Amino acid sequence: QVHVVESGGGLVEAGGSLGLSCSASGAAFGINVMGWYRQAPGKQRELVATITRSGSTNYAESAKGRFTISRDNAKNTVYLQMNSLKPEDTAVYYCKVIVVVTQFWGQGTQVTVSS
Repeated sequence: QVHVVESGGGLVEAGGSLGLSCSASGAAFGINVMGWYRQAPGKQRELVATITRSGSTNYAESAKGRFTISRDNAKNTVYLQMNSLKPEDTAVYYCKVIVVVTQFWGQGTQVTVSS
């Protein structure tokens, strides 16, 4: 069983920055894709950004130019640097990792952006 733990959420003012990290442990095989998703109150969970083992990235339109995803394969850790934050970025941010074809989710970390 893969254990996924996020950290780094919190409260920040609009225009500020925040960094999230997510570590995965217990994987018997290499982690193919790591990614960040978010869910705001009353809304569906949505993609923020993903990154493959080789470093290829994919961003939601809302994240392009403001957020940067990166990973450390040796540590099975993925990061999300969020800049120029907006109140609409307020959500619970979840980390997802894919090991072979199985998805594992973290418990989520709250990000709140005040206006």
